[in-house]
This record gives sequence, structure tokens and C-alpha cells, in this order.
Amino acid sequence: MANELMRQALAHDASHFAVVPDAVVRADNIEHVASLLKANPSRPVTFRGGGTSLSGQGQGAGLLVDVRTNFRGVEVRDDGGRITCQPGTTLRYTNAVLSPYHRKLGPDPASEGAATIGGVVANNSSGMTCGTELNSYETIDSLTVVLPSGTMIETGAADADHHLHSRENAISTGLLDLRARIMSRPDLVGHIRRQFSLKNTMGYGLNSFLDHATPAKILEHLLIGSEGTLGFVGSATFRTVEKKTYASTALLVFSSVFDAMSSLEALKGTGASAIELMDAQSLTVGKVIPGVPGLVRDLDVFGQAALLVEHEGSTSDELAERVRDFQHVLRDLPIDSKIDSTTDSATRSALWSFRKGLYTSVAGARPSGSTALLEDVAVPMAKLADTCEELSVLFDQFGYENSVIFGHAKDGNIHFMLTDTFGNDRARDKYERFTEDMVDLILSREGTLKAEHGTGRVMAPFVERQYGPELYGIMRDIKKLIDPHGILNPDAILSDNDRIYLQNFKESTAVDPSFDRCTECGFCEPVCPSEDLTLTPRQRIATMRNVATGALHPSDAPAEYEYGMVDTCAADSMCAVACPLGIDTGELVKGQRAGTMSPIADRGWDVAARHWGAFTRVAATGLTVANVLPGPLKKATRSLNAAGRRILDPNVLPQWEPDLPAGGKSRRRREREAPSRFLYVPACVNSMFGPEGEPGVQDALLQLADAVGVLLSIPDNVDSLCCGTVWSSKGARRGKDTMKSIVEAAIATGNGNVTLVSDATSCTQGFARLVDDMEGIDIEVIDAITFARREILPLLEVGTRLSSITLHPTCSSTQLGLNEDLEAVARAVAETTVVPEAWKCCGFAGDRGMLHPELTASATAGQSQEVAELSSTAHASCNRTCEIGMTRATGAHYRHILQILRDCALD
Repeated sequence: MANELMRQALAHDASHFAVVPDAVVRADNIEHVASLLKANPSRPVTFRGGGTSLSGQGQGAGLLVDVRTNFRGVEVRDDGGRITCQPGTTLRYTNAVLSPYHRKLGPDPASEGAATIGGVVANNSSGMTCGTELNSYETIDSLTVVLPSGTMIETGAADADHHLHSRENAISTGLLDLRARIMSRPDLVGHIRRQFSLKNTMGYGLNSFLDHATPAKILEHLLIGSEGTLGFVGSATFRTVEKKTYASTALLVFSSVFDAMSSLEALKGTGASAIELMDAQSLTVGKVIPGVPGLVRDLDVFGQAALLVEHEGSTSDELAERVRDFQHVLRDLPIDSKIDSTTDSATRSALWSFRKGLYTSVAGARPSGSTALLEDVAVPMAKLADTCEELSVLFDQFGYENSVIFGHAKDGNIHFMLTDTFGNDRARDKYERFTEDMVDLILSREGTLKAEHGTGRVMAPFVERQYGPELYGIMRDIKKLIDPHGILNPDAILSDNDRIYLQNFKESTAVDPSFDRCTECGFCEPVCPSEDLTLTPRQRIATMRNVATGALHPSDAPAEYEYGMVDTCAADSMCAVACPLGIDTGELVKGQRAGTMSPIADRGWDVAARHWGAFTRVAATGLTVANVLPGPLKKATRSLNAAGRRILDPNVLPQWEPDLPAGGKSRRRREREAPSRFLYVPACVNSMFGPEGEPGVQDALLQLADAVGVLLSIPDNVDSLCCGTVWSSKGARRGKDTMKSIVEAAIATGNGNVTLVSDATSCTQGFARLVDDMEGIDIEVIDAITFARREILPLLEVGTRLSSITLHPTCSSTQLGLNEDLEAVARAVAETTVVPEAWKCCGFAGDRGMLHPELTASATAGQSQEVAELSSTAHASCNRTCEIGMTRATGAHYRHILQILRDCALD
């Protein structure tokens, strides 16, 4: 990984900084981290997890150690009461594992889909509901840590203090000395208590010395929120909290921030789990968020503020009681308008989408080439209204337009965002002057300059101003004691450079309007099939920006650039699903493929489109012949294929492996077929690749339809039809246009009268896109699993039921919203249906898994292990190439779910 492409890509995270490391190392395990630290006693080292931190603490100029990829283990303990997690595990995955136990982690940051446990601990993460009572500091049970010397300590071990004393005597003794020094000074104790009565991630957690008396526990809690500057957390054991089953949400609009803030105490008294503030600018911005509630959309904003209030309960009765108390309190509050407390999932989802969409709406609308900078502060709740008002004055004074204020009002914790170029002297000077005034404002209100996001680089120069010289000196002593050479994450939390927050800004050069909106938040990374192999969507966009600024030159290593940027992208568009702004990096890659496709290749794919029936039969015949060859000839065929890939191009000639199935049957129209309102177009992929067990999905669907008396008709020229995905994924635009014309001619006679049915979800998605591009064509496109759920299941008697089935939803079924249909069909044939928690796109992506098998192997690694542990009776998906990919990855035999339905109902 120590190459220029990865060094430059990993210089980017969710913050507004970019620091290029000298080298990147992917750590194998905790012992590897310890050996790296021992081997580099004077080299700066920074640990990189999910890259969602916002203050620059995930970057460093020395050795950057990837502690996400190989650190994803979890172990549930005490029937869900505790859980041990490795640092690369995402918060969302951890909570999914805990869900069957009706438990979850206390910290609940908005970035939970991408934020990793290492960062949750290192930043002392909190969130919308956990406050200061359920954050990482309060819910940690024990840590396994590696100190800068390479010493490993298990803080939960019975002999942890003895081990620390014998291995690191200076640290053990020094921590007790610092505690004694603090405890002897009531003024310092009082100062620390006041600082940490609020959400506070500025500096080190000095409350550790007040709350704990033994060296191991003091060290354990100092590491929480230390941003990787004191040691590496190799695993963390948390005490979990109850996951409430019932919830109700309301939106209250007040005429001013003051009216909203004056209502906080009363609202907190109702036991609200969340009270989220949105100022007038938030309400203005929120009006354009898709799906925003009508109350907000139609609001004439003139200075109002809103509070989103949520209540939770373990039982419906408990929730009802809290809502009754809430309704009683509302009678005495100065509310202008409201959406009353509701348990309706659609309304609640719309309300939370409005709240969570504020940051992305402003960030996404910023001018191309500018950067979004999100800050957070906390003040005592009684001073929140004045603080919001004066922050708005500062925004106007310094010309920061559309700067929304929102946040966790019940904790006095607010976020605000600035957008600017930050890349020139004028912008940096303005930001410097704004920051000085903002710091004075917050500290004059007895607040903290960082509530949730960590000190990082952005607030390191102001730690002493918040705590005063004596407590700041103790923090310096802590750093010197535990990391005497200052090698861990230099300039995070403590820095000798008082201008560090004004340096190393990202250069967000305009590249393409579709992708300039990207804030590099990293939410796309966990769903990306290539995240552990090459680049992620965020890193592909960052790489484009690096090329535009001249920081990276693809011509220096063209093969490496093409492999990482283009060749290993599955182009499955799952990144668009995870991205708050809906950015589809797959489309970016398809455009690059189109731009590099030679005229000869483009003409070749056009010829293939014109003779698609013959092309698919040749491919199927070749697979069938290869499948029946004796062993020695298969070995020779494999060698010839490998040689051909080297001579031609591994992106042109797929890699043949003996585990590929034989070719499938020709698609065909049945004799004496009656007209039907359902036009069935069997997928060509099921013709090229034979099924996993007979009958295949085409015969299975037709037999099921016949069994319940539902008619399906198949076009005359079905063998020549395709959804166009083959061409769009390769960037072969001429061939795609040709196929579009062929399909349009075949379906035009049924315009407005038929529903097109496809039996592979990627093809369903492809046909839907083709039809959308056709002028004057009005045909519904549905998938065969939707057809089966709507038209077949209500009339079908399923005689045989399996004990269990493991499902592999596809990227297309997810994007089309078909997974409920897939699970409904599965429930009809199995007592237990399971989708692995580690599910993601398999990366087979048509033929991408044959062009680059390593992509599928990497994408399915976590899921394969879970599938083996589940040991289900059957395994199913809804797309033939995905079934091939999952069969290869897991060794289990994946079939189309309709094949299994047919066997259970008709055999």
C-alpha cells in the first residue's frame, strides 16, 4: 500500500484538512501494531479508522497505520450485556449484532454507518440521545491497548495494575502522582468538574483522575477521547444499553430561538430522549430537502426556531405515559405550530431526514471548489439562546452565508457550518479572525470549544485558553509521561504550533459539478466492494481532486492508477445509496471507461449489440464445452486463458475458472403462447450461465405462473434482447444506444398495456433505466420476485418448508427497494430467513468478478465467514452472476429464490 496513489488518497478524511503521510501500512493485528511502534521509536505514527473525524485527528505526516481493514471482530458477552469490538468495526454493524438482544451501544453519532469503534473510543463519541451519561467514557468496561513503547495492557485483567507497574513503572507511578497532585487542590477538582459537566472533548479527560483511583483505570479513561495520541486501542469492551422498542417524534416551531430555549427545561422534564434544535436558517434550508414535512416546506420563515422532540419507551404503555406528560407540558409553551407526537414510521422518518439532512443540504449546495467546515460547541443550557444569537451575528459580520445552527439542545450542544474556499490568504485571514471571536464568545459563556468532534488540529491551539495554564500543564505532563518521544499523532490535541488550525487545508478544486458536492464524509466506504482492495468512492473523488491540483500525476504510474480508479470499481452505485447527497461514483467510473474506450472496442460492442443472440449462444457454448473437458484439458484451457489475458487485456478477456457453470439454454417463446398483460423478458445472463440445479429460473417462473393460472408472454425476438447494463457498465455508449433501439421496437406494441417482467434484478434495473430514456413509452418494469409476491404467492400452496435460508440481496434489489419482496418469498419457503449482518455487494458486477476475481474475494470476505457460521439449509439470491459470485466465495450453492419456491411448491 506504500504507493503514491494510496498516500494521496488517505490524506483525505471528513475534515477540511489534508495531510499526506510518508507511508501507509495496513496492520494485520494488534501484535503487528506493537511491532511497528517498537521498530519506529522516533517516527510519527497516526492510526486511521473510518476517516469520519471532523477535526483533523485522523491524519499525520509520518506513518499512517490502517487499523480498520483487519480489525472487524466482535464478541457478544453476558447475553448482550457487554460486547467486545475491534477498532475497525462500524458502529452500525455492532448495533446490528446487538439487535437480537434488544441492546445497543450508548454512543450514537450521526456517522454510525461509517464511524468505527476505534474512533468512537478515541473521540469519546456521543450523539443525539446519549448525552454525557451514555458516551464512550461512561459505558466503557475495559480496553486492550498498545502503548507507544509497544507494551500491551489489558485494563480489565485482574492483574492489570501489577502488569502496568512491572512493564511501565514510570507511567504507573506518574499517573498516581498526577492524581495526588490534582486531588490535593479543591480548586482544580472543581474546575475539572465544571469542565466535564458539559459534553466536552477538548484536551485530555482529566476527569479520569477524579473518577478512578487505580493506574490501569485512570489510563483506560485517559485513552478515551485521546485521539490516538497516547496509545492504540486494539479492542474495547462496552457495557451496552437497552434498545427501546417504541418511539414517538414531534416537531415544535417557535417564533424565536429564545422561545424555544425557554421551553427546554419543561421538555427535558418529560423524559425526552432527544431534543434537537434547528434555527431559522436551518428551517429555510430545510424547505428544499426532499420529503420534508409540509409544515416546514410551507413555512414562511422570519426568524423562527424549531425543536424536534423524541420520546422512547420499553413498552407501549411506558411511551404512552411519556407522551401524555409531553402533551400536558405543551399547553403552557409558546408554540407557533407543530407536528404532533407521532409513532407513524413514515412521518418520523421524514422528520429525522429533515434534521439529519441539514448539513448535507448546505454542504451540497456550496459553490464548486469550496470546502464545508462543521464545528461544534457546548454551553450551559441557560446560555444557549444568547450563544445562538451571537453566533448568527458573527456569521453576518464575517460574511459566512447560509450558516445553519442545529444540534442537541438538551445537552447545550450545537453545530454550525462555514463554507468558503479556505485556500487563499484572504479566506484564511477571515477564518482566523472569526475563530478568535468565536472562541472568546464560547469561553465567555463558560462553554467548551469541542463537545463531540474532538480537539484534533482545529482546536489544539486553544486548549490552554479553555483550561488555563495549570490544567493545560497537567495535560502536557500526561503526554510526556505516556508518549515521551511525542510520536503518536503529533499536533492533535496538543501542539506547539499555534497556527496549526490554519494550515493544510484541502484544495477542493472544481472537477465536475456532479462530484464537487462531495464533502468526503466517508459514509460511502463501508458499502463499497473495493474498500479493502484498492480505493473507495470517497478516495476516487479525492484522487480526481489530487490530479486536478497537481498533487498526483497518473502518468507516473498509469497501470496502478487505472487499476485502483477504474478497473476495480464494481460500478454498482451502492455508494449513491449510502451518500447523503446521492453521489454515484460508479457513474463517474463508467464515464472514465467510456472516455478511454478505443473506437475499435466501441464498434465491437456495437456489433455485439446487433447480434446479441448469437453472442450469448457462443458464450454459453464455450462455457459448456469447457465444463465437460477432462481435468488435464481444463488445466490447459485455464493456462491458455491466462496467457490470453496477459496478451490482450485483463479488462477485456474474462478469467475462466473450472467452478464456472456450463452455459444455459437459449431463451425461447413457448408454443401457442396466449397474449398477456405481463411481458416476460428472461435475462440473457441466465442464458449464458446455466442454473445451479434444474429447472432454471425461467422454467421455474413459468411453471409457478402456470400453477396459479397467471399468463406470461415472451417476445418473439427475446434472444436478441438485453437490458443494456453490459454496455453502460463498460462505457460502450454506441452499443447501449443500439440495444435501446432493439428493445424499444420489441416492447412498443405493448405501450401502456403491459408490465415488463425480468428475472434478474440487475436486468430489472437496466430495463427500468432504458424505458425511462424512451420517449413516448409508458411501461411498468418489475422484477420476477415482485411479480411472484403480487401475483403468485396469494394463490400458491407451498407444501414443503425448509428450516432456514440465507439470502443475498443484490445491489440492484437494494436500490430498487425489492428486498422486502425477496424476504417475503423466502418466508414462504423457510421457517427462518437470514440476511448476514456483513452483507454487501458481492462485487461480481456482471463480468467484473471474472475480469478481476480478487474484487469479489475481497468484497465477500466478511460475509463468507458469517454464511459459514449460519450453516443454513439453503442459500438464495435473485441475480445469476451474484449467485455465481456467492457460490464461489462461500462454497454454498446459491440459487435464485424462485427456483427454491418452485421446488417447495411444485415438487
